[in-house]
Amino acid sequence: MVLKKKKEIRVDAFSLDCEQLEKLHKFSKAEEQNLASLLLRCAQLNNGIQQIQYIKQIMPLVKTMDQNSACDPMLEACLEILGETYFSLDVKNPLKKVLASSLNGLPERFMTLAVQSFVCCLREELKTTDVYLYRRVLDNLSSCMEDFTLGRASIKNLFKEVLQFLQKSLLDIQEENRNNSGNRIVQTRLMHDLLMAIKVSMMLVQKLQENIQGSLWKNNESFVWQSMCNLLKSFTDFLMDETLLQTVQTTSGLAFILFTKAMYEPAEELPALVSDLLCGSRELAGMPAWFVNNCGALCTEQLSDSVLLFLCHGALAMLDWKNGRMGESGEKLLLDIASVLLSLSSELKESSMATSLSRILAIWTNSALAALISDSPNLKMKLNGNSEVVGKLLEYVYTHWEHPLDAVRHQSKLIFRNLLQIHRTIVTGSDEKSDPFFARLTKRLLSLEWHVKGKYASLACLVDCLGTENILQLDRTIPVQILDVMNDQSLAPYASDLLETMFTNHKVQFTSSSQKSTWIDQWHDVWVSPLLRILCEGNHDQTTYIIDYYLPKLLRCSPDSLSYMIRILQASADANLGSRSTRGALGALMACLRTARAHGHLELSNIMSSGLVSTESIKQGLVHQHNQVCIDALGLLCETHRSTEIVSMEEMQLILFFIAYNLNSQSPSVRQQICSLLRKLFCRIRESSQVLYKLEQNKTKQDLFEDSPERNPLGILQKYRDFMSSLCDKLFEALFPGSSHPTRFSALSILGSVAEIFSVPKGQEPVFRLDQEIDAARVRTLIQCFASTFEEVKVLAFELLMKLRDVVFNLQDSESLDLLFRAAMDLSTSTKPYDCVTASYLLNFLVYHKDLQHICLGKWIKHNPQMNEDASVGTVEKNTLAVIKLLLVNVEEEIFQAKKSLLQAAASFPMYGRVHCINGALQQLPLKNLMFITEWKQIVARLILMSYELSAVVSPVVQSSSPEGLIPMDIDSEAADRLQMILNEIQPQDTNDYFLQAKILKEHCKIESEKLADHKPMENICTEMRGKESQICDVTAQMVLVCCWRSMKEVSLLLGTLCKLLPTQTASEPSDGLITGEQVKNIGDYFKHHLMQSRHRGAFELAYAGFVQLTETLSRCNSESLHKMPEQWLSCVLEEIKSCDPSSTLCATRRSAGIPFYIQALLASEPKKGKTDLLKTTVKELISLAAPLSEPPSVIPQVHALNILRALFRDTRLGENIMPYVADGIQAAILGFMSPIWAVRNSSTLLFSALITRIFGVKRGKDENSKKNRMTGAEFFSRFPSLYPFLLKQLEVVANTLNSDAEELKIHPSLFLLLLILGKLYPSPMDGTYSALSMAPFIPFIIRCGHSPVYRSREMSGRALVPFVMVNEVPHTVQSLLKGLPASTSLCIRQNNIHGTLLQVFHLLQSYLDSKQLGNSDFEKGLGDVITGIRSKLWLAERPNPCLVTRAAFLDVLVMLSTHLEKFQKPGTQFVEFWEEMNRVISESELMTGIPCLTAVPGLVQYLQSITKLVISVLSVTSTADIQSSSSPVAMKIAKPSLSIVHLLHYEFHEVRLLALEAVLLWLKKVNAKQIAEEGGVLCLLVDLEGVLLSMALKEKNLECLCKVLEILYSMDLRNVLPKTECSIKMNPNEFLTWSLDIVDNSNSTEVQSMALKFASKFVVHLLENHQQISEEVLKKWVQQIIYFCGDEQETEMLLAAAEVLKSITSLLLINEKLILGLSDTLTMWKCVVLLLQNEDLVVRDAAAEVLQVAQTEKKKSSKGTGFVFRIVNAPLALDLAFGTLCEQLQQWGQTRAGILLLLEWLLGDSDPKGGPEPFAPEEEECLFDKGEVNFWAEKLTSARLLAKHLLLLAQATHLALPDGGELDWLSRRAQDQAQLVAHLLAALPPSAEFLKTAEFTKLAIQNEQISLCIKILNLLQSVDKVKDGNLKK
Repeated sequence: MVLKKKKEIRVDAFSLDCEQLEKLHKFSKAEEQNLASLLLRCAQLNNGIQQIQYIKQIMPLVKTMDQNSACDPMLEACLEILGETYFSLDVKNPLKKVLASSLNGLPERFMTLAVQSFVCCLREELKTTDVYLYRRVLDNLSSCMEDFTLGRASIKNLFKEVLQFLQKSLLDIQEENRNNSGNRIVQTRLMHDLLMAIKVSMMLVQKLQENIQGSLWKNNESFVWQSMCNLLKSFTDFLMDETLLQTVQTTSGLAFILFTKAMYEPAEELPALVSDLLCGSRELAGMPAWFVNNCGALCTEQLSDSVLLFLCHGALAMLDWKNGRMGESGEKLLLDIASVLLSLSSELKESSMATSLSRILAIWTNSALAALISDSPNLKMKLNGNSEVVGKLLEYVYTHWEHPLDAVRHQSKLIFRNLLQIHRTIVTGSDEKSDPFFARLTKRLLSLEWHVKGKYASLACLVDCLGTENILQLDRTIPVQILDVMNDQSLAPYASDLLETMFTNHKVQFTSSSQKSTWIDQWHDVWVSPLLRILCEGNHDQTTYIIDYYLPKLLRCSPDSLSYMIRILQASADANLGSRSTRGALGALMACLRTARAHGHLELSNIMSSGLVSTESIKQGLVHQHNQVCIDALGLLCETHRSTEIVSMEEMQLILFFIAYNLNSQSPSVRQQICSLLRKLFCRIRESSQVLYKLEQNKTKQDLFEDSPERNPLGILQKYRDFMSSLCDKLFEALFPGSSHPTRFSALSILGSVAEIFSVPKGQEPVFRLDQEIDAARVRTLIQCFASTFEEVKVLAFELLMKLRDVVFNLQDSESLDLLFRAAMDLSTSTKPYDCVTASYLLNFLVYHKDLQHICLGKWIKHNPQMNEDASVGTVEKNTLAVIKLLLVNVEEEIFQAKKSLLQAAASFPMYGRVHCINGALQQLPLKNLMFITEWKQIVARLILMSYELSAVVSPVVQSSSPEGLIPMDIDSEAADRLQMILNEIQPQDTNDYFLQAKILKEHCKIESEKLADHKPMENICTEMRGKESQICDVTAQMVLVCCWRSMKEVSLLLGTLCKLLPTQTASEPSDGLITGEQVKNIGDYFKHHLMQSRHRGAFELAYAGFVQLTETLSRCNSESLHKMPEQWLSCVLEEIKSCDPSSTLCATRRSAGIPFYIQALLASEPKKGKTDLLKTTVKELISLAAPLSEPPSVIPQVHALNILRALFRDTRLGENIMPYVADGIQAAILGFMSPIWAVRNSSTLLFSALITRIFGVKRGKDENSKKNRMTGAEFFSRFPSLYPFLLKQLEVVANTLNSDAEELKIHPSLFLLLLILGKLYPSPMDGTYSALSMAPFIPFIIRCGHSPVYRSREMSGRALVPFVMVNEVPHTVQSLLKGLPASTSLCIRQNNIHGTLLQVFHLLQSYLDSKQLGNSDFEKGLGDVITGIRSKLWLAERPNPCLVTRAAFLDVLVMLSTHLEKFQKPGTQFVEFWEEMNRVISESELMTGIPCLTAVPGLVQYLQSITKLVISVLSVTSTADIQSSSSPVAMKIAKPSLSIVHLLHYEFHEVRLLALEAVLLWLKKVNAKQIAEEGGVLCLLVDLEGVLLSMALKEKNLECLCKVLEILYSMDLRNVLPKTECSIKMNPNEFLTWSLDIVDNSNSTEVQSMALKFASKFVVHLLENHQQISEEVLKKWVQQIIYFCGDEQETEMLLAAAEVLKSITSLLLINEKLILGLSDTLTMWKCVVLLLQNEDLVVRDAAAEVLQVAQTEKKKSSKGTGFVFRIVNAPLALDLAFGTLCEQLQQWGQTRAGILLLLEWLLGDSDPKGGPEPFAPEEEECLFDKGEVNFWAEKLTSARLLAKHLLLLAQATHLALPDGGELDWLSRRAQDQAQLVAHLLAALPPSAEFLKTAEFTKLAIQNEQISLCIKILNLLQSVDKVKDGNLKK
């Protein structure tokens, strides 16, 4: 629906000089059209596009001229002028191409004349000698050869001159480049010129072949030969020159091969020559002398990797590979190139080189395909799928398909596709499906994990080769597996592309086969049914990505499937509405309809009119609890395929309904989507309204609409206006006092879209104008949004006001403007940091008012008459200048006073607010386009000076070694001593006595300020304003710190902004720039000083932001001296780091403080597209410092280097340019970890952590061992080959220290790091046989690392071993590990070794059991062997093994096997001995016999937990129905567990009890969920547990266990539990209920409290339903506990428990026909529901909304299904329904009289001002940031308005049982009193209170509206009452 803007083509007009114009005048004829007059008219135009039209008329005119005209001087003159014009035009100007295309049609008879003219012009061009003008000549030569006959003819005529010019240009540009070494900007320009010269040389040979063909020129004396040799020599030099740009080198490689091909004879020997050059077997003897003379360097020198790469590229691109025309030597060359490229792949790691290599490999595969057409048997043998070359290329693909560079990944895919194509070409004719190469490849690809991104593209290529059906025959679950992967956004695009390839191919296969009719059902079963299942039940992310990526592709492939989807979903939509976490069928339906409509597959009106989807369904979707269902329903209404589709009345009504309940969404993404979708709707209204206007104007088409009145265009337009007006009303209403941030954000964003989309374009009549909806009240509302504490709300309000500023300023009187200006000035000096932001927005708003200076500024500063000469000129600039002057004057005076007492400044006028406002004002201005240059220069100079002065005042605090200080949050009046201590603490320990004179400012602060005021300049007023205040100033450390830190931040940002004023062109006059180079240098020195001196991260981060702006400005600057400054600063700081000078001020602690930031900023500003030499040299130098070869004299440089490297590796801006240094970084970190000095080890650890993130990516999930952030070993070592020998060597050293036979065990420092890296790798079935980097050598060392004395290292070695052992090798490896375990009779038993080995066995087995090999016969055999091996070492799990830790580890292995066998094996004869031995281990364990002594034994708890897990696992197995019912001896043996669950529940260790309780709970949930189909099963384990659990509940002391017991009792059927209370715990039900309520009161665990309340509530409901008596007192206590649980400050768990309880009692107590609890308590319960519906936590609100869902469902049942009710609702609608339902219930209970009074009390009670102005005393001034307990979601007025709405309806509906007059009068009087009090308090607030006293103002405004709503209802009730009284009197 979004239309792309057409890019405007710019055409610059050409002009002629006087001489040319004179010539044309001479020949032109006024009376008739001739060529001269046409050209004259054309030249006089200023518009290029019009000139094009004239040029197109030239040829038709020339063609009318006869043969004799060839001698006409007019034609000669015109052709000469056309030639001059052609060569003068810029190469990008479309006029040039149009002129060439016209001249291509020149008749043959005039060709000679034209060529002469063009040759003259070209000859002049070739005389150019200025190097910087060569580019124009080269562009012209290039244009002449591009499809331009005249141009080519001219070059042919001047062939020698052109060759001469090219030789000269290449040499001159090269020389100029050398002379400008270091000037990056000039050098880059020259590089591009050089590139163009090489390209033109190549074009000359390619396009003008006839000039160089034939052997006439091929003698050594001919000029052409000499020139060609010289050019070839230049290309060879460029190819070898590493300082040139890579593009120049690679093009030189192409040119070298092209020229050699043209010159070399015999041509058949050329492939052999290139082969020799590439392979290094260069015999000079056999080469021609001219070749050796010009290209000798290539023959004699060792070629670098890059030169070899570019030569390969040249050979592939420039030689003719088709049909094997070069014969056997060509085939040999092809294979040689492949081997050279593959050997380079392990060497070239720089990103640009890696990209080039992958691209060239892809070109190689294309060349191989072309060569195969020759059917050469030798080539076929060398290139089939099983050959070595293809094997190595496949390995390249597997190691690069997850490369971080997009280009490399894409080329890998192309290479893979071409390799498949090569094999197909070779095996043509045989059956591809049965081909062993394809079969093996498919199997290996399918066995890969789905998190490997390369798998998707490769499978897609295979599908294209073999067809989907063949792949599905191997595994039918592939579509479901791929859909399951789609909950990860990084994989979703890959997965959806593969699915698209598969289902499209599958459809083609079906349609091409004979089964025409039935295929669609099969296709739906495979591709659509799994999709619908996931859409209904999948998690949020998964469904979102499937809808975004997969669904549109599926519908595009098969649009007819939509009706199938709708039919299936519609059938289950009523039953499956979804929930907060799942979409349900309704949500899935909305998603499918939205996608289909947006992509043009359906018309909404059609499906609504046909009854397929009802308005009610959409309405239900719009208020669904699942955010995304709401968005999809809204998307269905807003998104259409046609942007001019008319918006129907139903759609407009539904949108207004949506707006009412969805503005207050806490999710930023949901708000964003709402605004985006409504924007599309507004565009549709605008576009369709234009169509309707045209229809209205075009009366001839009017009759189309006459028969349908609703199609009347004017009627529809009116509906549009009404709709937009209603919408804006709702949005402005949403900006009420106290509205939440989400509501304001949504409303302002939507209003901003309305203002933007319905702005008034020229020549169009807008359907709606927002400015017509604006009045003074709404303007005030928008301006009040500046007071919001959320900056994004301020931004939106400001932008909206700017769009409407003409109307806004007309509605503002001068008095209100003056008040706003005063408020802004007051706020700019407030001590609250967020106030200055408000001030900045207010000032930025006011500067747009043209009379600002007269109304406001006139009172503050002297008027400058010069600036008012022209009132129309730059209102904003004039006002901004004046405002900045005023702020500057104030801040200068404040700095003057702060120098005397920083404490007074911090308490009364922290200066940062003024600077922030100055900064904000500067951001508004078009800084490059100012008018009052002189004034601005002065201001900029003053601003820079002010910044330095302010920085000098505050920097001692910020640069202190402890700048955080101590922050006492409690403030009392005896703070003098404490503050003195704090300020001593803050002060730098070594620099100054800045704070020794600390004063506390009490009453005398006023006197002090008045004394100081005498020194002020006349212009300043700030002290006058402040002098009036006499409040007590109590300074806290926090105030001082905030004042200093924020001032520092604002100064940095201001200086950064000012640096941007530096002009980028050196050519411009020095007077043009507002800031001079000298000032910029000083600013740079300032930043350097602060970054180097600061000790604290926050402090240098403040300076960093500004410094980055400075470095970016310098990198774009043309001035040589300024441009080189970053380089000089960098070398200075590196020298200082290296020097280890004792006097150096650099900070070596705190991660080197600001130094890394400083270097980061300097390197990040370097242009990315160049050679990044600065980065390369810096990193190399840092690495040499970080990993010194010998012991350095000082470690400080090493620490600095490690810290800086860490910052650089973390910096995303350096991108792939830093990757080549990762391996060196890892080596430096691991070696640094072995240093004896702590500082080096610490910095090495931090560097290592940064590198792990850089290599393996940012960890997205919490799972430490997830396969996401991992890599195959082959990929890792192919990307970092130098790490292979390094890690292997280090690992060997570590393993050797661990295996020494000496008794004391050494701990090697780098063991942890090595295992961490190795554990991040994983094996891949694609790891081939061709790689030299085998993973096997690591295995024995990792196994030995498992013997480490450190527990964590043993654990990590267990994980690290897994990636190195292939799945099929696991059983063998596990057996060998088990064999290494000692026998029980061994003399030397080392428990560390045993433990390490067992952990390795555990992790290997885990990976084996999780692998995809299940059900395989080899797998079964392997598992059997492992179990046999484990049984042979079973003594380690039993008492003979004294170590409990290793016993626990062995038991963990047994538990894992037992769990696996239970899931996947029928326990039968196969493993019967295993189960017997499990029973024996359990019966002989301490669980049976008890623990002899309860002393703390290491590993005891761990052991008990492991043995308990084994018992539970065995119990689960023995409880299965077929074992219980079987009479076989095998089953009898297994079915006798030695322990019961009851034994575990009574065990003395709570860890055992907890595990047993968790197992019981799990079994119970299975039973409740009917997962146990057969009688028996786990049911037999749960028999008679109620009594045990009841007695446990009373005795249990452990809170976790108690909580689980209560949860189990809550899950049980109370009919089974209650009969047991008497006999088990001697309590009757009422006593047991009292006991459970006491737990709620007395427990200090929220989990236990919540569970107990839920259990007690279930108990209460059970008793009430069975009409059993509960005492009044107990019920009261229960109600009080629910109220307590609903408090806003309670933890989420308690709130959710309360919501669940309220839901469970809804039917019985809240909406029952009878009042069971009494009115007061029932209304209290309802109030709890209302409170929870306004909780800040979305989960709580959604849980509370379920109360209304129950109520609505009951309502539907009672109304016998007639009428529509909402069955699942979001909290805002639930709140509305809650009040509505409550009012209905009051009528049903007959309690309207009492109910209305109580509800009016609710309305009034919230708004009680509580007696006067005391709460508003300025008590919270000092707590700068503490907002207290705030609910950012709840809106008091929303609930008040909803309650009032329903009370009004209730009052109007009931004329009978109204409250009596006395109570009404009392309420009325109370309301009137409160109204008067609030009005008095509002009047007492200062002017502009909404900004200066925001909290008080908002609170009073809310109370005001609540009271007025209450009075309105009371008035209505009293009027009804009077009428009733009158009737009675009558």
